[in-house]
This record gives sequence, C-alpha cells and structure tokens, in this order.
Amino acid sequence: MLKKLFFTLIILTSGLLYSNNEEHSTETKNTEENVDIAKVAFEHILDSHYWHLWGEGHDAVALPLPCIVYSNTRGLMFFSSSAFEHGTKSYKKLKIVENQIVLDESDEAEEFEKADEDVILGTKKEKIYDFSITKNVLQLIISAIILTLMFTSVAKAYRKQGVNSAPKGIQSLLEPVILFIRDEIARENIPASRADRYVPFLLTVFFIILINNLFGLIPISANVTGNIAFTFTLAFIVLVVVHLKANKNYWKHILMPPAPVALWPILVPIEIIGIFTKPFALMIRLFANITAGHIIVISLVGLIFIFKTVWISPVSIFFGVFIGLLETFVAFLQAYIFTLLTSLYIGGALEEHHHEAEHH
Repeated sequence: MLKKLFFTLIILTSGLLYSNNEEHSTETKNTEENVDIAKVAFEHILDSHYWHLWGEGHDAVALPLPCIVYSNTRGLMFFSSSAFEHGTKSYKKLKIVENQIVLDESDEAEEFEKADEDVILGTKKEKIYDFSITKNVLQLIISAIILTLMFTSVAKAYRKQGVNSAPKGIQSLLEPVILFIRDEIARENIPASRADRYVPFLLTVFFIILINNLFGLIPISANVTGNIAFTFTLAFIVLVVVHLKANKNYWKHILMPPAPVALWPILVPIEIIGIFTKPFALMIRLFANITAGHIIVISLVGLIFIFKTVWISPVSIFFGVFIGLLETFVAFLQAYIFTLLTSLYIGGALEEHHHEAEHH
C-alpha cells in the first residue's frame, strides 16, 4: 500500500512539474535572459583587475583590486579598478583631475587607443606599463602566505620535538609528501651528491602548483595554473635552474654529440632545440590540463541553462561532480608530473660521464 502511494505521488508530482514547465515555457523564453556560458567560462579562466564573486553587469558583486600603472608621460598612478564599473563600460578617454584618475567620455577629452577592456588605456605617444594587483597576482600572494605559514609551523615543530619524533597535526600530513619528493623524486633522478641541494626547489615547485590547482577548483577563486603566463614563468625558472649548474659533459653532448662528425650539422640544432622544447612541454602540459578541466566542468553545469529544463540537471550535475573529482586527482597528478620531469631534466644536466668499462 505504501509503495503504491509513494509511486502515485511521484507520478503526480512529475505531471505537475511537466505541465507547469509547459505553461510557462513561452513566458520564460520572453522574460529570462540567456546565460552566456562562454562568457562565464572565460571569466573564470582569464585574469582580471577585479575579483568577481557573483552576478552580472551592474548587479555583479566583485572586489575591486588596486591598479598600479606607470606612464612615461605622467609617471606612477594608483587607482581602484572600481572605476571600470566591473567592465560594464568601455572607456576610451582618460584625464587627471586633482591628482586622481578620471575616466571621461566627453568630446574634449584626449582620445585613447583601446588595449584591453580592463587595462588602463594610452595614446600612441604614451607608453603604459601595468603593474596592477590582478586576481591571479592576489591568488599567488595568498597561496605564498599559506605555504609560508604551513612550512614555518612544520619547521618550528621539528626544532622543538626533534627530527626523530612522531609528527603531529599538519606535520603528519606534509612529512610523507616531503619524504616522497626527497627520496623517490630527487634522489632517484639527481646524482646523490647533489640531490639534497635541489629538494627545496622541487618542494616549492610541487606545492605552489598543487595549492593553486586546488584553489582553482573553487568557483569564485582565480585560475592561476590555467594561466599561460604563470606556467611560462615556472618553465622559464626550470630552464634557468637546469642549465645554471649543468656540467661540461652535458654541453659536450649537445654541441659535440656522440655520433659521426658528418651528422653534427643535423644533430646539434636538434639538441639545441631540445633545450627549449623540454620546458615548453612543461608549460603547455600544465596549462592545457588545468584549463580543459575547468572548461568541461563549467560547460556541463551550463547545460542546465542552455536546455532550460529541470530534467537535464541530474545528468549535468552527476557528470559535473565526476569531472570535478577527476580534476582533484589531476591537481595532484600535474604537480607530481611537473616536479618529476623537472628532477629528470636537472639530473640529466648533472650526470657525470661514465666510460663503457664502468658501465659493464
């Protein structure tokens, strides 16, 4: 009896939902604004001069960030990104009134070339250098502060309790990761005499990528590791570190490869190109994986607004949660892969030459 009543209620509820949806479908199409999924996706992925929380246009709730601009004609200028009104206006003119930045659209104001919707504009004769605290920069500062507090607390615990004491609290969470990076990544791929020197660098690379990967999974946070500028900077640092202490055998292998001299004109350019393709692969791999994951999650949730029906929501939410969990795994995986490949590149640059007899 209860089962029959239960199924009857489900059928009646479904019918009411369906009829209600049919009655108001025309009205909804006329009154509701279409949600631009592409705009929402790119707003989360791209950097910005304000920290968007929710809403759109004039109704948007966002934290304005400080703009720091240097002009070769007007010097250093400070103002808030709230002057852009969350990007709802396209300003093409700029003037200074009482040492304050004023955005003006009158005919008498000086014309400015539009460089970007959110960046202050300048004339052809005026060069503008933007040093603003953007969303990604603020996220990096926050992550740096968190990592500094975490590792200083762990260091204090070791100083008080000793290295051989049982870890407690956050120390017990970080110690296995630190030991894994030291023993399984650094010492396995870098010569033993120099491996420990590079452990702090590898730990920094791993945790700065990991924490920003995890922060990027939060809808209102910044997508730092999905920014090509961030991954380029990391890859460039790896390139410098790898070749800063590279030994003569490494350079000899590149400039004088172990092959017939007649093949050197072909092999040497390939080896030189290989110097840059390795960090380039690091840059693209991290950027592409993180960006693709975020776009997929936002697109799956956006299906609800595209189809405008409640029936698609269970499928959309299910796959969205599944991809979100997969993205959490990818956050750890990409940090591990980037650190592992970095240690391999460092180890290759420091590896000593061994004679064939020693190999046998």
